[in-house]
Amino acid sequence: MMAMVKYSAYLLTNPASPRSQLCTLPSIHNLQHTNQPSMSSLKPLHISSAHNFALPPELRRRVTACQAYEADRSRPLELNIELSDEEAGTETTQRLKIGLYFATWWALNVVFNIYNKKVLNAFPYPWLISTLSLAAGSLMMLISWATRVADVPKLNLEFWKALFPVAVAHTIGHVAATVSMSKVAVSFTHIIKSGEPAFSVLVSRFLLGEAFPVPVYLSLLPIIGGCALAAVTELNFNMIGFMGAMISNLAFVFRNIFSKKGMKGMSVSGMNYYACLSILSLLILTPFAIAVEGPKLWAAGWQTALSQIGPNFVWSQNWQLETVF
Repeated sequence: MMAMVKYSAYLLTNPASPRSQLCTLPSIHNLQHTNQPSMSSLKPLHISSAHNFALPPELRRRVTACQAYEADRSRPLELNIELSDEEAGTETTQRLKIGLYFATWWALNVVFNIYNKKVLNAFPYPWLISTLSLAAGSLMMLISWATRVADVPKLNLEFWKALFPVAVAHTIGHVAATVSMSKVAVSFTHIIKSGEPAFSVLVSRFLLGEAFPVPVYLSLLPIIGGCALAAVTELNFNMIGFMGAMISNLAFVFRNIFSKKGMKGMSVSGMNYYACLSILSLLILTPFAIAVEGPKLWAAGWQTALSQIGPNFVWSQNWQLETVF
C-alpha cells in the first residue's frame, strides 16, 4: 500500500486561521485577575459540546489530502531502473549461460533416451538398468568430490532425513519411466510424460488446496487431449508401458512437492543436491532390483545379449551409463 499525504502549513503558522482561534483556551493565570469564575486545576475539565471544535467542510479539504493506491498483483510493477553497461553485460552473459545449460541438458537427454532404449531392447531388465544409471551418476560425483572438481557439501543428519521422501519419489519415478521405455516406444513414453504439468496442478489443487487461475486449468486441456490422442492412436500400445509413464509423472510431482517443502533452508548447490539424491535413491533401489529381477536373470540376459549383438552391446551400455548424469 502506497500513500501520498499533503498537509497545508498555512493553518499551522497563521495565527488568524480558524484552527488557531478554535483551539485557544483561557489560561488559569488570566482567570485569576478577572471577575469570571475561577477554574480549578484539581477538577477535570468538562467540555459540554465539541461541535465548535470541528472544522467547516471547505477547510477540511485544505487541511489534508490523502490518496491511496493498492498495487495490482496481476500486473507487473513497472520500475524505470537503468542498468550500467557492466550490469547489462553480466545479465546477458547469465542468460546465455542458462540457455547453454538447457541446450546441453536437452542434447544429453536425447542421447540418453536413444541408448537407453537400445540397451533395453537387447537387455530387457529395467530394474538393473535403472540401478546402473543411478550408480554411474553417483560414482561420477564421488570422483568429483574426491578430486575437488566439485565442492564437497557440508551435510548433516537432518538433511538426509529431509531428502529421504524426495529420494523415494525419485526412485519410483525413475524406475517407472525405465519400465515404460522397455515396453513401448521412447516417443510414446515422453508424450505421456509431457502430461506432468497436469498432474502437478491437480495434485496441488486437490491434496494441497492450492488454487490456480482459470487460464491455468484451460491450458491443461491441450496437454491432456494430446496425451489421450497419442494413447489411442499408438500402434504398439502396451498397458504396462502406459501405466509406467503415468506412475512416473505422479512420482515426480510428489518429488517436487517434497523437495519444495522439506529442503527449505538447506544450503546445498543444485549439482550436489542431485548427487545426494542419486546416491540415496541408489541405496533404496538396489535391494528392490535384486528382489524383483536377481543376479540369475541378469547373467542369463547378459549372455543372450552378447551372443546376439556382440561387443557392440557393451559399447552401447557404456555410452548409456556415461550420458545418464
